[in-house]
Amino acid sequence: MTDERTFIAVKPDGVLRGLMGEIIKRFEQKGFKLVAMKFMLAPDSLLKEHYIDLKDKPFYAGLCKYMGSAPVCAMVWEGLSAVKTGRVMLGETNPADSKPGTIRGDLCIQVGRNIIHGSDSVESANKEISLWFKPEELVSWKLAALEHIYE
Repeated sequence: MTDERTFIAVKPDGVLRGLMGEIIKRFEQKGFKLVAMKFMLAPDSLLKEHYIDLKDKPFYAGLCKYMGSAPVCAMVWEGLSAVKTGRVMLGETNPADSKPGTIRGDLCIQVGRNIIHGSDSVESANKEISLWFKPEELVSWKLAALEHIYE
């Protein structure tokens, strides 16, 4: 299925360090298709809903506050196994455990500033995409290099 979608967000530390272009470049070079993107200051209500599964964790309030402290770049990428491959590209949540060549392994040091969020399942991707984007904000288009990426 080449039309699987994943939600990827460059967090405030990634935006403030000027890493959006590098991250977008990696997803494009991999062969994924960008179908939605917005640069925004995420409202607290959106962040609380996005991280609702972490609400009982001691870091929840601080995480929501941090994520609202500067702009984020929210994106939807499409392609074969986009969720699984996207997670591999990101690296481990804790950058210290991430391999060189991954986004976190190459670009960050500490778990509290790990520069990027990526959906961890198709179900969560669908939920996150619908939370951050209206259906009309998702653009369907044909990737010109499709036949050179997929068999």
